[in-house]
Amino acid sequence: MPVVHDGSVSDKHRSEPWVRTVRLPWTIDSVPQVREEVVADLGTGKLPANVVEEAETVVAELVANAILHGRPLPDGTVRVRWRARPPRVEIEVTDGGSDKQPKPRPQADWAPSGRGLRIVRSLAYEWGVADEDGHTLVWAALGGASRRRI
Repeated sequence: MPVVHDGSVSDKHRSEPWVRTVRLPWTIDSVPQVREEVVADLGTGKLPANVVEEAETVVAELVANAILHGRPLPDGTVRVRWRARPPRVEIEVTDGGSDKQPKPRPQADWAPSGRGLRIVRSLAYEWGVADEDGHTLVWAALGGASRRRI
């Protein structure tokens, strides 16, 4: 299944904010694909390089967590949306929900997994989880405060 774009892209070469949404197949192979999409879209020089690098890491962790721990949306996808408002970007990943609310696991040096949300928490200015009609939305703000507060 190819990546589906919703067409909500404004001219990102101007200094105005822009929004991008993609729906990705419910497969772990979507993780490198979304990393490439985010870097290509955000790496235009309008955002600080460190924010683009952090966004690449955060989106990969959030999509991987959604696929590993959640359920697909009704159309069999995971939705990823990012809003860039230089120098900030906010990333949202929505899946079909889970029996557990996402939260960082306690530190365990020798555990083979379980570091994803700890990584997100360490990179994000702020982050959170919302339940939207049974779907789970996990978001992270990078480079400054979230639009939820400004």
